[in-house]
Amino acid sequence: MESQSRTSASYAREWVVYDEYSPCPYLPGQIARMPLRLPVRPLSRSALAERLEAGDRRQGPLLYRPRCPGCQACQAIRLPVAEFRPNRTQRRIFRRGSALLETHIGPPRVDLERVRLYNRHKIERRLLTADGLIDRQLYEEFLVDTCAETFELSYWLNGRLVGVAITDRAEDSLSAVYCYYDPSLCRMSLGTYSVLKQLELCRAWGLKYLYLGLYVEGCATMAYKVRFLPHERLIHGRWRRFPRT
Repeated sequence: MESQSRTSASYAREWVVYDEYSPCPYLPGQIARMPLRLPVRPLSRSALAERLEAGDRRQGPLLYRPRCPGCQACQAIRLPVAEFRPNRTQRRIFRRGSALLETHIGPPRVDLERVRLYNRHKIERRLLTADGLIDRQLYEEFLVDTCAETFELSYWLNGRLVGVAITDRAEDSLSAVYCYYDPSLCRMSLGTYSVLKQLELCRAWGLKYLYLGLYVEGCATMAYKVRFLPHERLIHGRWRRFPRT
């Protein structure tokens, strides 16, 4: 089934490749509907910017946006770069991480070291789903294959890989796609550090937003996102500002 809901020249045509009800990955007991759409060609920076503005997320080469029956819990969330100011805890995390970590930026890649760290993160943070652990092929399909301009930030501590963030580049923004890290380094708050590092890149490149994916109230693993203030969330089709109080 072909889908083309916009007429913008930058808005590429798509094929809907999956549209079924399934158990919600975020809220137990809920039913989700997240149609998966495959763009017929790679997305330009401007095309990706339109998708993010509309609330789309990317998984591998596919795009999705929640269309769940009777539930509006999923809200796209983004940080306005020029207005964001880290709080005291976030400043401390960033200073410590910047002093201890070496960051490499390059194309996404797959190797045994990354696969092992990804699976450790899933196991020790109790994030495993019914799909279980992944191998090199599944890692490549999930985090390396893409329909956008994508890069990887890898974080190294004393020569050892301790974290990876997969990020998309749009015309006016970056989109944080996925981050995993060594769970034994919980005191370093590598997830928070990675968000702050991507904000640093946004400022250096003159970008307007950093998209953090979806926020789902009641999902504990997403609670950290609303601690970045001010932020904006897409609610009933409109971006609503949540200022620092």
